[in-house]
Amino acid sequence: MASMRDIKRRTQSIRSTGQITKAMKLVSTVKLQKARGRAEEAKPYFNHLYQTIVTMFDRATPEIREHYSRPSGNAKKAVIVITSNRGLAGGYNSNVVKQVLGSGIAKEDAMIYAVGRKGRDALRLRGYEIVKDYSETMNNPLYSDASDISTDVMEAFENGTVNEIYIAFTVFRNTVSQVPTFLKLLPADIGIDGDSDPNTGAAEALMNFEPDPEEALRMIIPKYVSGEIFGAIMEAYASENGARMQAMDNATNNANDMIGKLELAYNRARQGSITQELTEIIAGANALDT
Repeated sequence: MASMRDIKRRTQSIRSTGQITKAMKLVSTVKLQKARGRAEEAKPYFNHLYQTIVTMFDRATPEIREHYSRPSGNAKKAVIVITSNRGLAGGYNSNVVKQVLGSGIAKEDAMIYAVGRKGRDALRLRGYEIVKDYSETMNNPLYSDASDISTDVMEAFENGTVNEIYIAFTVFRNTVSQVPTFLKLLPADIGIDGDSDPNTGAAEALMNFEPDPEEALRMIIPKYVSGEIFGAIMEAYASENGARMQAMDNATNNANDMIGKLELAYNRARQGSITQELTEIIAGANALDT
């Protein structure tokens, strides 16, 4: 059985840790309030932009769709992986990494554009190629950062270095629910053979472009990719703080539970020590009487 001194030292250590986790929870709560607002503002644009591009490709002529479809060949696939720069967020980072590992993309075919050190380090250890690192973006996400990432991946897409662009991130639902997501950005998924979904009742008319399809798409596609990346970063930033707040809350509760058990053990040890001292005193007094 541990001594009273050992129990007291361990209690003080856990109490100090609990104070740290409580402070981290409060910091994450404040950050989450701001991040959640930005994510909720960006989400409608983020969702409608994706659906708009899918509809554009669905209604476009086969020639236009083929322009943004690359032959499989030996070309690689760009994967933008958005995680955090810091740990202590439960399974937040590992869940994103699992999305990449379970995507079906072979390790040798993946070119990782890392946004966040945790995902970068985890994938590098598993042998993935880290093409570029944008980890500083997660300290203060801006649209200009998403635009820079978009410029790099679109350059690789246009010159044929990659034939597909994916993004792995976490969708923010609420403070206790964040959903890891693996989304294909280009080529946009469309109906089979370019047909509209018969369940929607949408007309199967082609879409007209002004002044011409190539120039219109050259302007729209980079903005689409930038918008999707920025929306994903906002979702991921809110998810990170939500996950960290929840993890620190659980850690604080666990610390309080451990302190309660240690205090009970301390009181029992103290009671046993007092009982032993009383027994020794009584035994000594009896010895003197005899």
